[in-house]
Amino acid sequence: MAIHDLYNRIGVVPDLNPAARTASVNSGGIDRTAFEGGIDSLVGVLAVGAWTDGTHTFKLQDSPDNSVWTDVAATYLQGSFTAITSAGQQNAVQKVGYSGIQRYVRAVDTVAAATTGAVYGFFWIVGGAHYLPTGSPN
Repeated sequence: MAIHDLYNRIGVVPDLNPAARTASVNSGGIDRTAFEGGIDSLVGVLAVGAWTDGTHTFKLQDSPDNSVWTDVAATYLQGSFTAITSAGQQNAVQKVGYSGIQRYVRAVDTVAAATTGAVYGFFWIVGGAHYLPTGSPN
């Protein structure tokens, strides 16, 4: 592996397949024990397509057991998501880094006043994969 070989040092894990969404949704989340590379090895990527209506507000939550979830404190985030509220925020990509210590992390979208909604997908950029997760995303 070359020193500047990013391709073999990261993985992309889909968590929410791109789709038009009109209701609030939690992603399936990611189990961080499948990866190595330290606490800075996880980045959530929100890829937004067309926006028609509604307010779509995103945040990250974490959990030690994949059962009890809490909002991630700003201390453990690099950046933040901008709510999707108009056509000016469509066809764009947003990213947020997670530096917390919990095993599981997921994305949460709270949707209000959407009839047609917005199209988006959510993905994780990870470093040092031990194995590739199986199963299909939400």
